[in-house]
Amino acid sequence: MSDIDPARTEQIRANLQAARDRIEAACAKAGRSPSEVSLVAVTKTHPASDVRALASLGVVDVGENRDQEAAPKAAETADLDLTWHFVGQLQTNKARSVASYADVVHSVDRARLVRALGDRAAEAGRTLTCLVQVNLDDDSEAGVLGPRGGVDPSDAPGIADLIEEQEALSLGGVMAVAPLGGDPYTAFGRLHEVAGRIRDRYPRATMISAGMSGDLEAAIERGATHLRLGAALLGARGTNVG
Repeated sequence: MSDIDPARTEQIRANLQAARDRIEAACAKAGRSPSEVSLVAVTKTHPASDVRALASLGVVDVGENRDQEAAPKAAETADLDLTWHFVGQLQTNKARSVASYADVVHSVDRARLVRALGDRAAEAGRTLTCLVQVNLDDDSEAGVLGPRGGVDPSDAPGIADLIEEQEALSLGGVMAVAPLGGDPYTAFGRLHEVAGRIRDRYPRATMISAGMSGDLEAAIERGATHLRLGAALLGARGTNVG
């Protein structure tokens, strides 16, 4: 079990409060309730002790983007009542491992991955919530994954259909990363439209995973239900700077 450093916990507490203040302000501006927005703490490159500190502060949603870091961290904190979110690009050969600990997979963007996750989750006797990752780059082409993954918006409903066909998978909604150098308000507006089309077909698929430390205000304005925050909570990667 990792020890929790009181000074580090206080640093995270301050960062968490600042993030929640930003979320509340953005929700007020957008005419939304803060209760509609969940915070997923992305702990990549940070130790399991930070996960414990976050849990001690009431954070229950934890995200990772690399299986080789997520699997041992999830095992080390298995005594905590956490919901684990896998938010990074996922290779099909990692599906068995991810299906063993993740509760939500945000980055589902191709049929082969849907089948792999469905098979591995069934083998493990678990149900995974899956989000369709949408490529919001202006030059995205149908069927072509961008450098950070995601399907063309026009192909997202098809992936949603495939997820729903898998007994061990549950369609949660959509996820996206704002394009580098682009306007996040415009990009997340496109995601909101895709989310609406999928929700019309599958009313339970209400999750919109959008927004990180630098663009959470735009995401909230455009209907995000889940924010993926790393640096805003834990500081720069691999450091304890707040």
